[in-house]
Amino acid sequence: MLFQYPASLGGLVKLFQIAIILSMATPAYALEPLQVVAAENFYGDLVKQVGGGRVVVTSVLSNPDQDPHLFEASPSIARSLNSAVLIIVNGVGYDAWMDKLILPSHKGSVINVAKLNNKKDGDNPHIWYDVAVMQKTANEICARLSSVEPSSKAAFEQNLALVQSDFSKLQAKIEAASIKTKNVAITATEPVFGYMAAALRLEMRNERFQLAVMNNTEPSFSDVTAFESDLKNHKVSAFIYNLQASTPATERLKQLATKSGIPVVGITETEPENAKYQDWMMSQIIALENVVSK
Repeated sequence: MLFQYPASLGGLVKLFQIAIILSMATPAYALEPLQVVAAENFYGDLVKQVGGGRVVVTSVLSNPDQDPHLFEASPSIARSLNSAVLIIVNGVGYDAWMDKLILPSHKGSVINVAKLNNKKDGDNPHIWYDVAVMQKTANEICARLSSVEPSSKAAFEQNLALVQSDFSKLQAKIEAASIKTKNVAITATEPVFGYMAAALRLEMRNERFQLAVMNNTEPSFSDVTAFESDLKNHKVSAFIYNLQASTPATERLKQLATKSGIPVVGITETEPENAKYQDWMMSQIIALENVVSK
């Protein structure tokens, strides 16, 4: 028995040493998750894809049934902004309400996606429909998160590589689809799909009407007449309809398109619930491609 006691004590010492080594090797699990606020859920989704389990994301605009133009932020959003290490806004006036909520005392980092991508006031604000914009934004998210938490940099970069691989597939799909869609005339109720339409090399008609609807102003009589003429005389192959922003004028045109046999393709400004940005874009591209092919 005298010889067994030191042996068992030695075993306990070894177990204690192993426990210390394991606790030192996994400090990330003891860290609080990084709080991030995104003005729109497609940017929030991008943060989740890059940040993985190290981030908790609050997306302000996240309801696909809500008109983004009529949104008003609640006081609870202001409180969550104060504790965020990273805030992401679209910019170019699309989410100007965020400017009033971010306090001067906020010590976190802010990504203005429009400024990051050299967009200016007056540009089409629906910049997330430009895949190149999202690619650059993903890189910036990785850099900002890595700056806040250097110990997770390798994990963030690994996640980023997967995101960029998805974006490469999406860009390849756009290039392939553009062979069918090049110079095909389409129209839309708003310029939401504008950047993607340009990437698909489509001919977008009735842009003045779209700008009026986006800016909540009444389209001119001549613009409405031109739009109706395109539908009645089959000058367009598809009608892009913003499912989140319906007005009597746009609803009337939608009905006219259906009556005239013009295919209606519904798109949204906000990412659908439980979707991934890349899949969301891919599904809309395929829907339009199928309509144009017919």
